Amino acid sequence: TNPAFKEVLSRIESHEDCRNLPMISFLILPMQRVTRLPLLMDTICQKTPKDSAKYENCKQALKEVSKVHSRVIPVKEGCTCTSQVGDEGLKCDFLALQPFPLVSSSRWLVKRGELTAYVEDTGLFSKRTSKQQVYFFLFNDVLIITKKK
Repeated sequence: TNPAFKEVLSRIESHEDCRNLPMISFLILPMQRVTRLPLLMDTICQKTPKDSAKYENCKQALKEVSKVHSRVIPVKEGCTCTSQVGDEGLKCDFLALQPFPLVSSSRWLVKRGELTAYVEDTGLFSKRTSKQQVYFFLFNDVLIITKKK
Protein backbone atom coordinates (compact mmCIF):
# COMPACT_ATOMS: atom_id res chain seq x y z
CA THR A 1 0.00 0.00 0.00
CA ASN A 2 3.03 2.27 0.29
CA PRO A 3 3.41 4.19 -3.00
CA ALA A 4 7.10 4.92 -2.38
CA PHE A 5 7.78 1.21 -1.91
CA LYS A 6 5.88 0.35 -5.09
CA GLU A 7 7.88 2.94 -7.02
CA VAL A 8 11.23 1.64 -5.76
CA LEU A 9 10.18 -1.97 -6.39
CA SER A 10 9.09 -1.17 -9.93
CA ARG A 11 12.38 0.68 -10.58
CA ILE A 12 14.37 -2.31 -9.27
CA GLU A 13 12.33 -4.83 -11.30
CA SER A 14 12.86 -2.83 -14.49
CA HIS A 15 16.65 -2.68 -13.96
CA GLU A 16 18.62 -4.61 -16.58
CA ASP A 17 20.24 -6.83 -13.92
CA CYS A 18 16.78 -8.12 -12.98
CA ARG A 19 15.86 -8.79 -16.63
CA ASN A 20 12.35 -7.36 -16.00
CA LEU A 21 11.52 -10.24 -13.66
CA PRO A 22 9.06 -9.53 -10.85
CA MET A 23 10.19 -9.78 -7.22
CA ILE A 24 8.26 -13.04 -6.77
CA SER A 25 10.53 -14.85 -9.22
CA PHE A 26 13.54 -14.08 -7.01
CA LEU A 27 11.67 -15.35 -3.95
CA ILE A 28 10.73 -18.62 -5.66
CA LEU A 29 14.15 -19.32 -7.22
CA PRO A 30 15.88 -20.68 -4.07
CA MET A 31 12.98 -23.06 -3.47
CA GLN A 32 13.14 -24.28 -7.06
CA ARG A 33 16.83 -25.00 -6.64
CA VAL A 34 16.24 -27.01 -3.47
CA THR A 35 13.62 -29.12 -5.21
CA ARG A 36 15.95 -29.81 -8.15
CA LEU A 37 19.01 -30.81 -6.12
CA PRO A 38 17.87 -34.40 -5.39
CA LEU A 39 17.15 -34.92 -9.09
CA LEU A 40 20.59 -33.60 -10.01
CA MET A 41 22.34 -35.72 -7.38
CA ASP A 42 20.42 -38.81 -8.46
CA THR A 43 21.49 -38.26 -12.06
CA ILE A 44 25.12 -37.81 -10.96
CA CYS A 45 24.90 -41.06 -8.98
CA GLN A 46 23.50 -42.90 -11.98
CA LYS A 47 26.36 -41.63 -14.18
CA THR A 48 29.06 -42.49 -11.60
CA PRO A 49 30.54 -45.97 -12.02
CA LYS A 50 29.42 -48.21 -9.13
CA ASP A 51 32.95 -49.55 -8.58
CA SER A 52 34.35 -46.01 -8.25
CA ALA A 53 35.37 -44.59 -4.85
CA LYS A 54 33.27 -41.53 -5.66
CA TYR A 55 30.08 -43.60 -5.90
CA GLU A 56 29.71 -43.96 -2.10
CA ASN A 57 30.31 -40.21 -1.64
CA CYS A 58 27.69 -39.53 -4.27
CA LYS A 59 25.15 -41.80 -2.56
CA GLN A 60 25.84 -40.09 0.78
CA ALA A 61 25.42 -36.65 -0.82
CA LEU A 62 22.10 -37.77 -2.35
CA LYS A 63 20.94 -38.96 1.07
CA GLU A 64 21.83 -35.62 2.70
CA VAL A 65 20.27 -33.53 -0.08
CA SER A 66 17.11 -35.62 0.17
CA LYS A 67 16.95 -34.92 3.92
CA VAL A 68 17.11 -31.16 3.29
CA HIS A 69 14.55 -31.49 0.52
CA SER A 70 12.13 -33.42 2.76
CA ARG A 71 12.38 -30.69 5.43
CA VAL A 72 11.91 -27.82 2.97
CA ILE A 73 8.95 -29.14 0.93
CA PRO A 74 6.32 -28.97 3.71
CA VAL A 75 7.39 -25.40 4.49
CA LYS A 76 7.33 -24.49 0.81
CA GLU A 77 3.86 -25.93 0.29
CA GLY A 78 2.57 -24.04 3.31
CA CYS A 79 4.04 -20.81 1.99
CA THR A 80 3.04 -21.05 -1.64
CA CYS A 81 1.65 -17.94 -3.17
CA THR A 82 -1.85 -18.95 -2.14
CA SER A 83 -2.91 -15.46 -1.21
CA GLN A 84 -1.53 -14.09 -4.46
CA VAL A 85 -3.19 -16.88 -6.42
CA GLY A 86 -6.43 -16.12 -4.61
CA ASP A 87 -6.11 -12.42 -5.42
CA GLU A 88 -5.57 -13.20 -9.09
CA GLY A 89 -8.51 -15.60 -9.07
CA LEU A 90 -10.81 -12.87 -7.83
CA LYS A 91 -9.88 -10.76 -10.83
CA CYS A 92 -10.63 -13.46 -13.42
CA ASP A 93 -14.18 -13.48 -14.75
CA PHE A 94 -13.82 -16.96 -16.27
CA LEU A 95 -13.97 -18.46 -12.79
CA ALA A 96 -17.62 -17.52 -12.57
CA LEU A 97 -18.31 -19.27 -15.89
CA GLN A 98 -16.31 -22.43 -15.41
CA PRO A 99 -15.30 -23.50 -11.89
CA PHE A 100 -11.58 -24.14 -11.64
CA PRO A 101 -9.79 -24.72 -8.31
CA LEU A 102 -7.14 -22.05 -8.77
CA VAL A 103 -6.15 -21.86 -5.11
CA SER A 104 -4.37 -25.02 -4.06
CA SER A 105 -1.64 -25.82 -1.55
CA SER A 106 0.34 -27.52 -4.31
CA ARG A 107 0.04 -24.66 -6.84
CA TRP A 108 2.18 -21.56 -6.94
CA LEU A 109 2.65 -18.69 -9.33
CA VAL A 110 5.87 -18.95 -11.33
CA LYS A 111 5.53 -15.96 -13.66
CA ARG A 112 2.92 -13.57 -14.95
CA GLY A 113 3.00 -10.86 -17.54
CA GLU A 114 1.69 -9.34 -20.71
CA LEU A 115 2.30 -10.84 -24.15
CA THR A 116 1.30 -10.09 -27.71
CA ALA A 117 -0.63 -12.93 -29.30
CA TYR A 118 -0.95 -13.22 -33.06
CA VAL A 119 -4.38 -14.55 -34.00
CA GLU A 120 -5.26 -15.81 -37.48
CA ASP A 121 -8.78 -15.09 -38.64
CA THR A 122 -9.59 -17.19 -41.70
CA GLY A 123 -12.60 -16.10 -43.70
CA LEU A 124 -14.09 -17.61 -46.82
CA PHE A 125 -11.87 -15.59 -49.19
CA SER A 126 -9.29 -14.03 -46.90
CA LYS A 127 -6.81 -14.79 -44.20
CA ARG A 128 -6.04 -12.05 -41.71
CA THR A 129 -3.61 -11.93 -38.79
CA SER A 130 -4.31 -9.59 -35.92
CA LYS A 131 -2.44 -8.78 -32.72
CA GLN A 132 -4.03 -9.06 -29.29
CA GLN A 133 -2.56 -8.15 -25.94
CA VAL A 134 -3.01 -11.03 -23.52
CA TYR A 135 -2.05 -11.42 -19.88
CA PHE A 136 -0.74 -14.79 -18.75
CA PHE A 137 -0.36 -16.51 -15.40
CA LEU A 138 2.12 -19.38 -15.39
CA PHE A 139 1.70 -21.62 -12.37
CA ASN A 140 3.77 -24.70 -11.64
CA ASP A 141 1.08 -26.91 -13.20
CA VAL A 142 -1.19 -24.75 -15.36
CA LEU A 143 -0.96 -21.82 -17.79
CA ILE A 144 -3.86 -19.37 -17.85
CA ILE A 145 -4.11 -16.86 -20.70
CA THR A 146 -6.51 -13.98 -20.22
CA LYS A 147 -7.49 -10.72 -21.87
CA LYS A 148 -7.51 -7.54 -19.85
CA LYS A 149 -10.76 -5.66 -19.60
